[in-house]
Amino acid sequence: MRAFCRIVERGSFARAAEDLGISPGLLSRDTKRLERHLGCTLLTRTTRRMSLTEQGRLYYEESRRLLEEVEQVEERVREHTDRVRGRLRINAPQSFGLMVLSPLLPGFMERYPEVEVSLALEDRVIDMVEGGFDLSIRVRAILPDSSLIARRIAPVHQRLFASPAYLAAHGTPQIPEELADHEAVSYLLADDAHHWPLRGPEGAVRVPCSARLEVGSSLMLRDMLIAGQGIGALPDFISDPAEAAGQLVRVLPAFELPTRQVYAVTASRLGTDAKTLAFLDHLKERLGS
Repeated sequence: MRAFCRIVERGSFARAAEDLGISPGLLSRDTKRLERHLGCTLLTRTTRRMSLTEQGRLYYEESRRLLEEVEQVEERVREHTDRVRGRLRINAPQSFGLMVLSPLLPGFMERYPEVEVSLALEDRVIDMVEGGFDLSIRVRAILPDSSLIARRIAPVHQRLFASPAYLAAHGTPQIPEELADHEAVSYLLADDAHHWPLRGPEGAVRVPCSARLEVGSSLMLRDMLIAGQGIGALPDFISDPAEAAGQLVRVLPAFELPTRQVYAVTASRLGTDAKTLAFLDHLKERLGS
């Protein structure tokens, strides 16, 4: 329709083709295909002039009207997309939501007063499309292949911790193999809740983790470690405040578990609207990445 209207308005296949950035021959072939599709002649052409048939004039007038309506709709959509407003639906792990998103969310709300936020905290991975979320935050070492678009926001370091009281009572492991002699607290939703894949100065070592206590919340795991229930792995956004306060101590400080990443997952790169992009920018700014 756009090409046909341009031919009529420019009065020439050559001038219309130049405007559209295609060859006159291709434009002529497309017009013949259109006429075959409609079952009528739209244009009469001679070596000197071109004119519309009755059907051609009807098609042009209706096409012009429809295209103007389409342009108005597209403009309204672009205006809505570019404006930071509307309801933003976010899904995130509970621990990350409480420790990271909670402190930075008020600043985002103040910065974008026309945005409404619905934040659902769930440690298990859910179907964000089925749940109607614009954005899902996931803290993982590797994301499984999917049609979703994942943006890497910041790294998360994982290390082993215990309380000073526990280590005073049970001793401090000096090598990974000595972890087998200690109580362990593990995270139920870990990729492997029964092993600690550690990496140290001499490479990787996979240490069995036979936990008497398993919990489904990283925050509860932190509390259990502070309470002296054993040794466990925590991400830095949970462990840093407790370590700074002296509530937790690094165990085997030369070793770390695999680094995880904070991923911001959206259904489509092109479909990401202004409010979602604004939140992503705010998150990156606050996490220093």
